[in-house]
Amino acid sequence: MLLEPTPDQDFFRDTTARFLQERTPVAVLRGLRDDAAGFDPGFWRAGAELGWTSLLVDEAHGGGSISDSGLIDLTLIAYEFGRHAAPGPLVPTNVVAALLGRHSHHHDTLAGLLDGSVTAAWCSAEPRPEARAATAPLTITVDGDDVIVHGTKRPVEAAPAADLLLVTGRTGDGLSHVLVPRDTPGVTVTAMRSVDLTRRYAKVEFDHVRLPAGALLGAAGDGSADDEYARHLAIVLGCAETVGALQTAFDTTVAWAFDRYSFGRALASYQAIKHRFADMKMWLEACHAISDTAAAAVAADTPDAARLSSAAKAYIGDHASDLMQECVQFHGGIGLTFEHDLHLYTRRVAANRSTYGTPAEHRRILADAVISAAATSKESAQ
Repeated sequence: MLLEPTPDQDFFRDTTARFLQERTPVAVLRGLRDDAAGFDPGFWRAGAELGWTSLLVDEAHGGGSISDSGLIDLTLIAYEFGRHAAPGPLVPTNVVAALLGRHSHHHDTLAGLLDGSVTAAWCSAEPRPEARAATAPLTITVDGDDVIVHGTKRPVEAAPAADLLLVTGRTGDGLSHVLVPRDTPGVTVTAMRSVDLTRRYAKVEFDHVRLPAGALLGAAGDGSADDEYARHLAIVLGCAETVGALQTAFDTTVAWAFDRYSFGRALASYQAIKHRFADMKMWLEACHAISDTAAAAVAADTPDAARLSSAAKAYIGDHASDLMQECVQFHGGIGLTFEHDLHLYTRRVAANRSTYGTPAEHRRILADAVISAAATSKESAQ
C-alpha cells in the first residue's frame, strides 16, 4: 500500500498496526468466534479515538484526515485490518458516515458514528433476480410527511450489532437512502452464517416500516450519485483489506518454506517451489498496484474511477483466491487445520471476494463499459 507514504501516514498506519497487534491477537480472534457482534464495543470506541471513523467526513462536521485524502488514509487502516484479520464494522460504518457527511441534517447521528458509540450497517445488497433467495426489490415510498420502507436486504454486513441501518431502495425510477434505527417496529434482523470468524452478516426485512421524511438522505429518488459513491468506497476499502490479508498469508508461507525441511533441504530451495512463489509474488504486487490505483481514482473522482474500482475488484478477487490456495497447499496438512493461523486470512479473503459484487459481476460491468464506449465512438465517427 502506497509506495511513498508521508511520515504522518506512516505513523498513522504504524499506530493502528501496533494497536491491533495488542488488542486483537489471534487468541482474541478465536475467542470471538461465537460472539454475536464479532467485536468488542470498547475496542471499537478506542479505534474511533485513533481516527478510524472520521477520515471520510469533513472537519466542519467533526471529521478530519491525515493527508489531503481521507480515503487514501482509510485504505491504510483497511490494509492493517486485513493484515491482522481484525474485527469491527470498518467498511459499513465509514460508508454510512461518508454519506451522512454529504448531507447536513443528521449531526447527532454522525457524531455517534465518529466517536464510536454508534455503529451502522449499509443495507444495499439484494439477491440476484435468478437466485433462489431472490425477493422483490426493496422500495422506499413517500407518503405525505412520511416514507415507507418495504422489502428485504441480504447479506448486510455488521447488521446484527448495528445501531443504525442506512437503507438503499427504489423510489420510482430512482434510488433513495433512508436512515433507520435498528429497533424500529417492522424491522427484523436475522443473523446469517459467515465464513469469517469475526465478520457478521444478516438478512434484514422491512415490513412497511414508516418513518418521518427527515429520515431521508437528500431528496427521494435522487440518490443514484450517493449510491455510486458509496459503492466505490466500499469496493476500494475491501480491496485494500484483502491485499493486507494476502500480504500476511504470503509472508507466513515464505517463512514456513524456509523453516520446513524435506529430504534434508529447505522447502524453499526446490526449483518448482521457487517458480510458484514467483507467480504468487507477481499476483501480490499486482494486487497492491491495482488496489492503490483504484483508491486514488475514487479519491480524486476521476472519470475512470468506476472502471478502475471494478477492475481492482475483479483482479484481486480472482488472484487472491489463487494465492490463498497456494499458501494452503504449501503448508500441507497443517494448512487445513483450525489451529493454524492461515485460515483466518483465508476466511477474510473469501468473505471479501463476494461482497459488493463478485469478480464475474465486475467483469461484466467492465465488458458493458467497453461495449458502450465502442458504440459511442462509432456514433461519433459517423
